[in-house]
Amino acid sequence: MSCAHLDGLTLRPPTASQQVYKDDCTQCFDNTESPLGLDVCLSCFNGGCTSEFPGHSKLHYSITEHPIVLNIKKTRKQIKRDEAPPKIAKLAIPAETEEDRFDTATTVKCLACNVELDKESGKLSDVVNGVMTSLSSNKQSEVKAWEEEISPCEHTLLLAQDEAKVLADQELAHCSQCELKENLWLCLQCGALGCGRQQFGGVGGNGHGLAHFDQTHHPVSVKLGSITPDGTADVYCYLCNEERQDPNLAEHLWHWGIKISERQKVEKSLVELQLEQNLKWEFSMTSDNGEELKPLFGPGFTGLKNLGNSCYLASVVQCLFSLPSFQQRYYKSDCEMPRLAQPAADFETQLRKIAYGLLSGRYSVPSTEDNFQAGIAPATFKAMVGKNHAEFSTMRQQDAFEFLQYLVEMIDRANHKDVANDPAKTFDFVIEQRLECLGCHRVNYKSEKQNNISVPVPIRRLGKASPEDKDTFESVSLTECLDIYTAPETLEYTCQDCGSKDGAIKRSAFKTFPDVLIVNARRFEIINWVPTKLDVPVVVPDEPFDLDQYISLGLQEGEELLVESDSKAEAKFIPNEGCMSMLEGMGFPATRCEKALYNTGNADPDAAMNWLFAHMEDPDIDEPLKLESSGAGESAEISPEGVAMLTDMGFSVAQAKKALKETGGDMERAIEWVFSHPDDDGSDDAPASSSSAGAGDVTAGDSSLPATYKLHSIICHKGGSVHAGHYVAFIKKKVEEGGDGKWVLFNDEKVVEGGDVDEMKRFAYVYFFERQRS
Repeated sequence: MSCAHLDGLTLRPPTASQQVYKDDCTQCFDNTESPLGLDVCLSCFNGGCTSEFPGHSKLHYSITEHPIVLNIKKTRKQIKRDEAPPKIAKLAIPAETEEDRFDTATTVKCLACNVELDKESGKLSDVVNGVMTSLSSNKQSEVKAWEEEISPCEHTLLLAQDEAKVLADQELAHCSQCELKENLWLCLQCGALGCGRQQFGGVGGNGHGLAHFDQTHHPVSVKLGSITPDGTADVYCYLCNEERQDPNLAEHLWHWGIKISERQKVEKSLVELQLEQNLKWEFSMTSDNGEELKPLFGPGFTGLKNLGNSCYLASVVQCLFSLPSFQQRYYKSDCEMPRLAQPAADFETQLRKIAYGLLSGRYSVPSTEDNFQAGIAPATFKAMVGKNHAEFSTMRQQDAFEFLQYLVEMIDRANHKDVANDPAKTFDFVIEQRLECLGCHRVNYKSEKQNNISVPVPIRRLGKASPEDKDTFESVSLTECLDIYTAPETLEYTCQDCGSKDGAIKRSAFKTFPDVLIVNARRFEIINWVPTKLDVPVVVPDEPFDLDQYISLGLQEGEELLVESDSKAEAKFIPNEGCMSMLEGMGFPATRCEKALYNTGNADPDAAMNWLFAHMEDPDIDEPLKLESSGAGESAEISPEGVAMLTDMGFSVAQAKKALKETGGDMERAIEWVFSHPDDDGSDDAPASSSSAGAGDVTAGDSSLPATYKLHSIICHKGGSVHAGHYVAFIKKKVEEGGDGKWVLFNDEKVVEGGDVDEMKRFAYVYFFERQRS
């Protein structure tokens, strides 16, 4: 059947670069396996759910007037339990296709006429075929993210091969030193074939390829089973000790009689093995007595599928959307969404989609395959949050705390025009720093807005039970960590008032308290220049506790303020003494250390070390630090591009210019400045960026007492580094109506009763404490 709406449209198949949303709805998590399938708009390729509720396909039509859609409905095939598996004649990776798993039905319909159209007609056939054969938006993002930065090296580019010959089939059948027939690595210089090292997933290896390198120092080898006809393969350089690219791989293989076009990939690549390893990290899913933990279903108990490395994202998102401020801001029980033609590109829409997916209970149902649930896949959300970010756009594992900070900042910026409804404000508070000159004993107070604290965990080793065992550590209380965070420290300081060089004492304390306090426990030690995670237990109280003793009392009777101007106070940068000692102990020059600390917040030696490695080649790296304050900020050139960028974010020209002026033209710091000064309209008499006592320019949080907090949720990590391993979240929730709160474990798509989590609390990476109000 045809219709007038189809006759009036020009429809084209999607191009390779176009996003085709054919996995799930762009505004909820209904998908092609939903009872009525998924509608893909054939004009712009938006995906919309077809059910009466939420009805996002019809909503998209009402906004765009795009009437023609392709409905895709998949039905999972039943597995015949008594059917013998197919016999594998040779080593191969069976590629399970969509046809193996699903029966797929497609229909084309006009939403305006409510009629089904002939999808085989000349006008529709190419478009339908283009949609069905294209990579989905989610798959496009995944493929792009997996494009790791593997580059050639001098050893692959300048490889000199020995005399050419054709390797016989029997020579390529197994390792030349043993009988292993998989995980075989061919030396591209001499043609020797050796087995690799043992790999994740039970892949065997006796390391004969590495032994060959130790004997010959031939640097470059290729994994035979990973070679594809299009020229990709795992190439490893032993001299670089890195995976590398070989631009001349086809030529180098032909040197040994191996025609690349005839090769077939029969083993998993190193990337695929890494992906599997990320997915295999498991927290215990059984109780202390060995019983399987009870799965939970319903509103607020929806899991998030692991997209290969997204456990860091899942743990953060579960904790955030368990907070009342996030639920009230983003959860709409009627799945109400902004009326936009491109909902997949809208941050507000994707936050509401996540909230509806997690909190409605619509998708928290038992799976047909096991006792758990399938969970929802946050692919569109991950792609949007990671867009243009060097790390979060990749498929590599990330630091959950760094992602939390980044996501909260994004949400804060997105809500800057509606501060009253900004859920990120629930984390904001003010830290006040008191500086006392040890010569004249005059004081200066400076306020700074924060949304988390990163507390140092003292390391006290108890030794090892045996040389093979790991170090054990003395338990530390949360109170001790907070004591260290707020403890006075002595600094090098030259007083502008009295001229004394005796130094100063600085102490940080809470000027105000947040509704939710985020605490990052830093259990790291630099070992061989690498930040290494240590299992130092931190004892966190189960009952509510007060932070009253950590409040800043402000200017006290008898204290005399330093009369130096704000510019003078800012002109002298005082590096953190402990961080300086650590960095200088690694061999970095003092000037470089000072610059690194200045540019990374003066509190994190790991961040400073990373900054140093990234700026080693800067031409001015060894020049003394120059601060933009004390006149520098006043004279800094304000770029039109910077002003345009800030005004595009909704700020006035005056605000943009002042932010850039106050930060010496540094765009990143200007953005931070303008969000930290929401009441500053950009005029000259507005509050400045630093303050003495009583200036009252930085406002956030609440200074009332008591400041009582109780543990709400934790993010836990398993693995030796925050950039590898696995993250999960434990959140205290009411499991039964009228019952007391219980700990719930969110382990990707698995959601279960957490049982006894005392051990998890002692080794958590991030803590969320909720303020208790009478």
